[in-house]
Amino acid sequence: MQQRILDPRLRERLMTAEQAAELIQPGMTVAMSGFTGAGYPKAVPQALAARMEQASGEGHPFRIKVLTGASTAPELDGALARVEGMELRLPYQSDPNVRERINAGTLNYIDIHLSHVAQHTWFGFFGDIDVAVIEVAGIREDGRLVPSSSVGNNKTWLDQADKVIIEVNRWQPAALDGMHDIYYGTALPPHRQPIPLTAPDDRIGEPYLKVDPAKIIAVVETDAPDRNSAFSPPDEASQQIAGHLLDFLDHEIKRGRLTDKLLPLQSGVGNIANAVLAGLSQGGYKGLAAYTEVIQDGMLELLKNGTLRMASATSFSLSPAGIEEFNANVDFYSKRILLRPQEISNHPEIIRRLGCIAMNGMIEADIYGNVNSTHIAGSRIMNGIGGSGDFTRNGYLSVFLSPSTAKGGKISGIVPMASHVDHTEHDTMVIVTEQGLADLRGLAPKQRARLIIERCAHPDYKPMLQDYFDRASRESYGKHTPHLLDEALSWHRRFVETGTMRPG
Repeated sequence: MQQRILDPRLRERLMTAEQAAELIQPGMTVAMSGFTGAGYPKAVPQALAARMEQASGEGHPFRIKVLTGASTAPELDGALARVEGMELRLPYQSDPNVRERINAGTLNYIDIHLSHVAQHTWFGFFGDIDVAVIEVAGIREDGRLVPSSSVGNNKTWLDQADKVIIEVNRWQPAALDGMHDIYYGTALPPHRQPIPLTAPDDRIGEPYLKVDPAKIIAVVETDAPDRNSAFSPPDEASQQIAGHLLDFLDHEIKRGRLTDKLLPLQSGVGNIANAVLAGLSQGGYKGLAAYTEVIQDGMLELLKNGTLRMASATSFSLSPAGIEEFNANVDFYSKRILLRPQEISNHPEIIRRLGCIAMNGMIEADIYGNVNSTHIAGSRIMNGIGGSGDFTRNGYLSVFLSPSTAKGGKISGIVPMASHVDHTEHDTMVIVTEQGLADLRGLAPKQRARLIIERCAHPDYKPMLQDYFDRASRESYGKHTPHLLDEALSWHRRFVETGTMRPG
């Protein structure tokens, strides 16, 4: 660890996680590192949770507000949620304990576009940041910090927090040193200047995070892995979805709207995304670039076989096997991966300039192309919008991918009216299910409805959707976007009451 903490001033602030947790008080706003299960603090949150549990047992509830980059892991979100230690959480979560408390109404949750978090913090919209708890891979002689496996909002947390606790994790590969590009050129309106990034592999910043050493109140040593889950192999539906999308990309190349180098790829996390990435490799694409949020297993394989020449992101999201592969070949990957703050990886200006192809999952879409990516039956949160809105609204192409049914066919992925809207019909260009692909560009609402029902709906639900649309087209108050208001959400009501969208 002496080789990881090179600044002698900060060696003097070494203490245990328990001692560091004592520096966090009830009611504080605490900003923590972490993005999709990578680069989050492991020791201090668990020590803090133990302290909260003891205080609660003594009749003194201990709760804090928690801000992160995105989702974290059981050692942070799970530990604090189990002891009811959070009164507020933002901007994205995936922990079942957190989700349970949000949906029970005992934890306030702000679901927000990931590109907004840093700037809203700078605007003062979330109030003061009392303490930042940040994991790093090392501390240099001059006090600069070597970021770990995610960057997220760490630059902003370090700048804005009154006090800082640093976890130095020796498990993080030392070879991460140099893989990051931390841009310090942002400013508040009206003093903003264009961000000078015109290609995914441009370096516009520096490899290290900066922090005023006087703000660092504790340094904690750790040696603990990131906790990312393994992905199951893509199933038949995922492969079919990938096949439809790849056929579409080939068609766009033939029409001259894309070249065989495509445009920078943004991809959500999961089996469908990995199936699409594998399909690009099998399709013979070479020399592509990714400008996205996370580096997942499929991207490592594409970098290795030359399908991708480079990938820019803000975090890793690797399975245990992916972590092993990265660590075994870190020198190779370190030359082909850049990790940036999420205010840059998700910045609308850059996404529009580069012309990203945005590929994201959804819970449901309605017949007009409004997409719900966050809520079950309009009220139960799953994870959050994450960065999908940043890319969907600003990308060259916005694609949403999902199986046409869920829960063994009890839920239709295509519904008359979306029960919650994260991405409006105005931002949705392409919808893909295993049934087919609907290219919605240049179509009016009723044209979109006919195409989505024809191409994307499951056969079990297609007649019901067609019947709804036909009756709405005759009977609705207006005929531009026809809806029957008394039954537009009846499918969701039936699911809540009976456990299935199918009529009895």
